[in-house]
Amino acid sequence: MSEVLFKRPFIRFVLSVLCFSYLTLPCWAVELLSGSKKNTPIVINSDKLEIDDELKRITFTGNVVATQGELKIKCKKMVVYYIASSNKKTGGSSKINKIVCTGDVRIYRGKQGGIATSSKAVYYQDQDKLILTGKPIVKQGKDFVEGDRITIFLKQNRSIVESFKNKPVKAVIFPKSKKR
Repeated sequence: MSEVLFKRPFIRFVLSVLCFSYLTLPCWAVELLSGSKKNTPIVINSDKLEIDDELKRITFTGNVVATQGELKIKCKKMVVYYIASSNKKTGGSSKINKIVCTGDVRIYRGKQGGIATSSKAVYYQDQDKLILTGKPIVKQGKDFVEGDRITIFLKQNRSIVESFKNKPVKAVIFPKSKKR
C-alpha cells in the first residue's frame, strides 16, 4: 500500500516541483540527455513519498519507477534535492540541484535499446553530469562497458569509465556485420 508523508501540507508546491520545475527526470539518461521532450510528463511511482521543505528534498522509497517518454528508471530509493526560488517570473518554482538513486538502479532507454545498471546513480543538474558507481555496467545489445565508476557528461556526449584497485576497465564490443 502506498503511503504519502508530508512534513507540511503544501500540495501546490509538490505539484510545481514535480510537474513544472526543472525535474526533467533527470534529463537523465541518454535518451533524455540528448534532445529531451520537455512537454512529456514525468510519472514517478513509489511505495512512499516524503517531502521535507526545510531540508529541500523529496524522497521516494520502495519500488521506485520513474518514466518520461521512453526513458525508465527503477531503483529502491530516489532523493531529489532542490533549491527554492523566490523569483516572481518563474512563479516561485524550484530548481533541481541533484538527484540520487540508490539500490539496484536500472536505467532503460526504450526503442534505442540499452540499459545502465549500478547500485548508485547521481545526477548533477548544473553540470548535466551522471555518475554511476557500485558495479556500474552500461549495455547496448551485446556490447557493454564496466568499471568502478562511469561518468557521463550529457551535453558533451562524452563518458569516462574508471577502475580502481589496480584492475582494468572492461569494454566488450561485437563487430557489426555489413548488410547487403
